[in-house]
Amino acid sequence: MPNIRDSNSSAPEFPSEGWIGTLLVLVLGGLQHLKLICQQRCQMNQPLPLCQKYLLTQEMLIVIEMPKYNSFSGHTLFESENYVYMQVTLAIWRKIGGTPSKSQYLVGVIDDGTSTVSFSIYTTPEFKEIASHQLSVPMISPKPGWYEQDAMAVINNMYRCIEISMGMLASLGYKKEDLVTIGITNQRETTIMWDAITGKPLHNAIVWNDIRTSSTVDRIVAHIPEKDINHFKDKCGLPISPYFPALKIRWLMENVPAIQRACKENRCKAGTIDSWIIWHLTKGGLHITDVTNASRTLLMNISTLEWDHTLLKAFCIRVEMLPQIRSSSEIYGIVTDERTSLLGIKISGILGNQQASLLGQMCIKPGQAKNTYRAGCFLLCNTGHVPVISRHGLLTTVAYKLGSNNPATYALEGAVAVAGHALEWLEHQVRILPRAEDAEKYAAAVPTTGDVYFVPAFTGLYAPYWRKDARGLIVGLTQFSTKHHIIRAALEAICFQTRDILEIMYKETEQEIDKLYADGQLSKNNLLMQLQADTVGIPVFRSQLFDCAPFGVAMCAAQAHGIDLCRFDPDKKEYFNVFYDQFMPASTDEERKHRYGKWKRAVQRSFDWAISTNLNVGPDIIRPTKIYVMPLSLFAFISFAMIIHSWK
Repeated sequence: MPNIRDSNSSAPEFPSEGWIGTLLVLVLGGLQHLKLICQQRCQMNQPLPLCQKYLLTQEMLIVIEMPKYNSFSGHTLFESENYVYMQVTLAIWRKIGGTPSKSQYLVGVIDDGTSTVSFSIYTTPEFKEIASHQLSVPMISPKPGWYEQDAMAVINNMYRCIEISMGMLASLGYKKEDLVTIGITNQRETTIMWDAITGKPLHNAIVWNDIRTSSTVDRIVAHIPEKDINHFKDKCGLPISPYFPALKIRWLMENVPAIQRACKENRCKAGTIDSWIIWHLTKGGLHITDVTNASRTLLMNISTLEWDHTLLKAFCIRVEMLPQIRSSSEIYGIVTDERTSLLGIKISGILGNQQASLLGQMCIKPGQAKNTYRAGCFLLCNTGHVPVISRHGLLTTVAYKLGSNNPATYALEGAVAVAGHALEWLEHQVRILPRAEDAEKYAAAVPTTGDVYFVPAFTGLYAPYWRKDARGLIVGLTQFSTKHHIIRAALEAICFQTRDILEIMYKETEQEIDKLYADGQLSKNNLLMQLQADTVGIPVFRSQLFDCAPFGVAMCAAQAHGIDLCRFDPDKKEYFNVFYDQFMPASTDEERKHRYGKWKRAVQRSFDWAISTNLNVGPDIIRPTKIYVMPLSLFAFISFAMIIHSWK
């Protein structure tokens, strides 16, 4: 496969025998002309046509990769030192002549997110989506802070998505047999316990952001030396937190009679969503998970990549109910459930969704970091083959393990509980935002937040604070504050929380993080991306895929099957087959320092708000004292009136 870089030379020379040579000369001549257009438009700061792939004569694929580009004045420009160059890769897929060519192999991806499940089919090696279907999975909230999902709804909707997507293949000229393997990416930490005999769930799935286990955490920590939530961190890389499945399993075993009976009769199984899906695809033949999902349970030893007996004992969980831990990329088995068109298809890739996004962003070298902006934010930084145990509130996790005989790659992670959720709260609860999607327009109506700061600690604060007693607040309001300032403050809160995590990552990895890769539906907000660059002081590269998780797990599944998806090579220094929009910081160091300092002060004020209901609160705590310069009732009335005025 020839690889030609055009710099100062003229068009590359190719054999010109017959009409094939003539065609190549015409094509390359056109590319040379396109290069001149690019140079001229760069000089005039005009937008360029974004060219990625051209299919010529249905037999030759020319991929135009423009490695460097910048965002300037709202336009996408391609840059080099003194010239613009294009890297042209010419691949002849089949012998000239015959029927029109198409990808020889297809790869499927099951993607279970917090609110949806989907099945998509991609061509190889160019990773083009040809069929996809998505269905929502409703959230159930029986109590404040409790979040559940119907585990069977996940399976039933998944099968519907599979059948609809598979039904599209015939009209596209493909057969079922062209799909050779599937991968699974899933919301992590969401926990299910089910009956090993019937395959039915014994309780709704407890979703990752559920906080019902807070009292369980308190009880366990009370019996730990020094009452330290990081007591097990050297073993598993995680603090003791309601976030993780070990606590969810413990709570279910203590509070659900059906699970208690199943445990006594040795017919209870537990796992994350990936385990639940594979159990059904294989009719109970496989009870497995991969290292990325297992590393999020509080039960896996981060060094040995096996279930740790000390941790199992601490949380009173039997290893027999847990899945076998496997790598992220290997052939685990085949689909045996006759209910699905995937019957007989291999299963060869599993990744937690955030690790899949990290790999899909091609963050394969230490120091490369990505942030996925959705309902929450998840920032991961590749740390190489040695786990870095954080002493400042970050999580040590497995990024991926590409094959059973290959070493694991690790990452540091910081989770932001509330990102897009804050905008939904402004829409549905406070009702100052017509639609969450309109946040950019409303926030852009004012140049700053007017010194308003919004700490969206609705269910506590995650990394690097880990304060379950924190609650949300809005500070800095004046009579001039409007809904636009509050909405802009909500966007800035996402950026500040990201900076909180990035600063700790920089200290603990000792790796220079000189850019931040971004994806997720919320990253479509251009103002948010610019605010992020202004807040952290480094360029933000937003993937044009927006959701890189399917790409990441598709690479795992394809590699295990021997398919070279997008010419993936873990040892390659840099990749240019993922296209980005770049946002450069426009703020000064002094501005960033000032605003970030005020954010930290606002965060401190959010602590210690969730007071235990059994705490004996004396009258001195709740009665106003002489330090008030006006009656408390008058102060509350004026504050309320000012907020009402700002909504108009």
